[in-house]
Amino acid sequence: MPQRIKNNFQRRMKRISPKRKKAREEKGFRCIHCGAWVSFEALGTKHRNHCPFCLWSKHVDREKPGDRNSTCQGKMKPIGLTFKRETPDRYHPESRGELMVIHQCTKCGEVKINRLAGDDLPEAVLNVFELSVRLDPAMRERLKRKGINPLTERDEDEVKTQLYGKKI
Repeated sequence: MPQRIKNNFQRRMKRISPKRKKAREEKGFRCIHCGAWVSFEALGTKHRNHCPFCLWSKHVDREKPGDRNSTCQGKMKPIGLTFKRETPDRYHPESRGELMVIHQCTKCGEVKINRLAGDDLPEAVLNVFELSVRLDPAMRERLKRKGINPLTERDEDEVKTQLYGKKI
């Protein structure tokens, strides 16, 4: 390993608490909401930071997914779902992009979107979909100003299709 990279790594490891070092060694973390053990190994995402059982997260990223540079470290509450903005697919024009969870930090109020992983519980995703449908108009407007379009009841069929592979 080149010396510069080794030094950066050692500097980052010094900033990480002994608890986080142990979790990194064990390849996972304990959910800050429900307490479940969560493996870093996730289907469909490289930077897991949310629980597949309750979809709560921790405010760990600052600029981009996986940077782990946030100093906030607050609890990120799932408040809704959105679709990832994608260019229309000429073979599947009805597709609206993959499902993303909308998180709001309970400490600083920041809102972020996060890819769902393939092993996230469909029941948990449907519960968050219900939160999305019931978002108050002020929050819905705040999200739209950030370019995030929360899902509505009209999106239910697409959500279920993405979760279960067919309309239920």
